[in-house]
Amino acid sequence: MLQDIREAVVEVLRAVLPIILIIVVLEVGVLGAAPSDLLLFLLGSGMVVLGIALFLSGVKAGLLPIGEAIGSELPARGSLALVVAGSFLFGFLTIVAEPNIRVLTDMLDTASGGGIPSGPLTLVIAVSVGFIVTAGVLRIIFGVPLAYLFAASYGVIIVLAPFTSLDFLAVAVDAGGITTGLLTIPIILALGTGVSAVLAGRSALTDGFGLVGLASLGPILGVMLMGMVYP
Repeated sequence: MLQDIREAVVEVLRAVLPIILIIVVLEVGVLGAAPSDLLLFLLGSGMVVLGIALFLSGVKAGLLPIGEAIGSELPARGSLALVVAGSFLFGFLTIVAEPNIRVLTDMLDTASGGGIPSGPLTLVIAVSVGFIVTAGVLRIIFGVPLAYLFAASYGVIIVLAPFTSLDFLAVAVDAGGITTGLLTIPIILALGTGVSAVLAGRSALTDGFGLVGLASLGPILGVMLMGMVYP
């Protein structure tokens, strides 16, 4: 475990270090930041590196195996209702726990002066992802081509776009991108590969993947519908 954490720290540091260096150069050379502000930034950066490394190690050690186990167990039970309920809860609760969603909704609440409250927006995004993940799992079970779901989803988005307020349309697009965050991606990927692994005639590559792409479309549809009915 300690070896995995050390490797994760090195990987995260390699990814984050260029950004840290650029910000330090801008703070010192352009903004003329005080040494105390620079020290706080470096301290925060170190916490980010350590936090992401610990998170990735936890995902590898616990979340991925559990996600695959749940994904393989749901269809093995032979109950379609259990598959639907389990998939929906899996997607819903994952989004509720997703840190990126909290950042987005809190910033929107602040920027809009409470005009787009964080609570209802989080609920809409979570429900949307729950529905779309359930649709993706059913697609794997019944062998529906992934292209059909993408075509239908994008078709609905194109139809709804002219009737959605510009504020909510912009929020919807960002919600779709931010949904696929550090927590959501590994859990949903593990769910898809787990479901496809226990079904005869299903490929882990062609059937197990694609749920993350669908998950990013769910919030777009959900927030657009919210914008059409929200006062």
